[in-house]
Amino acid sequence: MHQETPTIRWKPSKDSLENSGLSKYASWLAVNKNLHFKDYHTLWEWSTTHIADFWESLWEYFNVLTHTPYNKVLSDENMPSTNWFEGATLNYAEHIFRMESKENPAIIFAAEGKETQEISWQELKTKTAQLANYLKSLGVEKGDRVVGFLPNTPEATIGFLATISIGAIWSSCSPDFGTGSVLDRFQQVEPKVLLTVDGYRYNGKAFNKMQAVRELQNGLPSLKKTVIIHYLNEANNTLTPEDIWWADALQNQASNLEFEAVPFAHPIWVLYSSGTTGMPKAITHSHGGVLLEHLKYLHFHNDCRQGERFFWYTTTGWMMWNFVNAALLTGATIVLYDGSPAYPSIDYLWKFTSEKRINHFGTSAGFIIACMKAGINPGKDFDLSALRSIGSTGSP
Repeated sequence: MHQETPTIRWKPSKDSLENSGLSKYASWLAVNKNLHFKDYHTLWEWSTTHIADFWESLWEYFNVLTHTPYNKVLSDENMPSTNWFEGATLNYAEHIFRMESKENPAIIFAAEGKETQEISWQELKTKTAQLANYLKSLGVEKGDRVVGFLPNTPEATIGFLATISIGAIWSSCSPDFGTGSVLDRFQQVEPKVLLTVDGYRYNGKAFNKMQAVRELQNGLPSLKKTVIIHYLNEANNTLTPEDIWWADALQNQASNLEFEAVPFAHPIWVLYSSGTTGMPKAITHSHGGVLLEHLKYLHFHNDCRQGERFFWYTTTGWMMWNFVNAALLTGATIVLYDGSPAYPSIDYLWKFTSEKRINHFGTSAGFIIACMKAGINPGKDFDLSALRSIGSTGSP
């Protein structure tokens, strides 16, 4: 049976090829390492057969900030027991704030029932410093855990950055998780501090979460303090001596941001498996490991550039939330959205993408299928001329 040649749907222009992050890296290898590759496949093959050389080249190419140098890239090549970049100390958050800019916001934030906000790099840095200093005042130290029961908001990003800046370990769940599911996760990490909202909105409805917060406090005896963000804007809730409002926690705190240098393999966060086969399994990543992986992926694969706008529809309970925040490493503006992707209509996120001139749009296969079934034609219905990439994660 004769098989027709598939139709080519898209080809990059000569200019986009030459100016891509991956092409710039290949040119750098030619100039600085005398390594020349005829195509992507030969470059990829080198990266998988000369492992130490490849990862060391990334260290140099991205000019990794290190407080003490590494002794060796790999202790040996027997995976997974090898140790990477032993001796090096660094901090992931320090690499984010070296990209701060006065020209572009750090965060654009939109949510159901709220006005869109822009958060400058200076505001992000100040609030991160204030929260970090508050955490230190509570006795949070390197290796302690701070958890977030939070929607996808700037406060979640600030909580994450403040936590890792002092060498503590972050973990988060979305407030739409059931209390039992959250306890199954957070009890494993024994957090000292809980950051939470009083409630959230989804699909036009308000959900008060203060009862869930009390249940979490009762189930987490390791907690020293709960910081509550007044997010739902309903009647004030009664605070206990273990609670403090977010605004009060940041008030009167020093705004100087310092970075605790930690070993390359020091944990940065704890993620979890879905829990479909028993208890959720804790998954730990390291400051150095995700730093190199995120720099590589965002620059080479997403081709994310300084000043661009990077969006992925996600919640704090999904690892794509961590990846969205990683886009700050490139100097991009991260675009956060809290709410239903189909409220008030299934085409809302495409309208949002057009209005906010988003350059990189990420979503799930489920959302794309829902748009197809609804007859949405984003390219014809909206001005997506700023859009450079569409990413899909989840089910194929």
